Amino acid sequence: QEQLVESGGGLVQPGGSLRLSCAASGLTLEYYAIGWFRQAPGKEREGVSCISGKNDDPEYADSVKGRFTISRDNANNTVYLQMNNLKPEDTAVYYCATPEDPMSLYYYCSLWPDEYRTWGQGTQVTVSS
Repeated sequence: QEQLVESGGGLVQPGGSLRLSCAASGLTLEYYAIGWFRQAPGKEREGVSCISGKNDDPEYADSVKGRFTISRDNANNTVYLQMNNLKPEDTAVYYCATPEDPMSLYYYCSLWPDEYRTWGQGTQVTVSS
């Protein structure tokens, strides 16, 4: 059974950093596109960052460019989202997701949630002083 598990969330002050992890079981993340999404209370789920199955240049939402970095750790079947200079508006539940199969989003990734099928349970990130 394919499963994604996020971790690394927590409470951090503005300007601080967190590194989120997305660990997989039942699938090899190395071959899949990966997306990171977030959802704040009362708001729709939005794409934050993604990387294609081909592992080409990642994409970032304008709101996080220059602050967030997505990366793979194939040896540990894990994908990370390094978040620096966090702002209160980054407060949300963060999710990682993969598409239906490795050939989906192979040449390019997408920040559109509907392109992804397997989702983790989410990890809460709260940025507050």
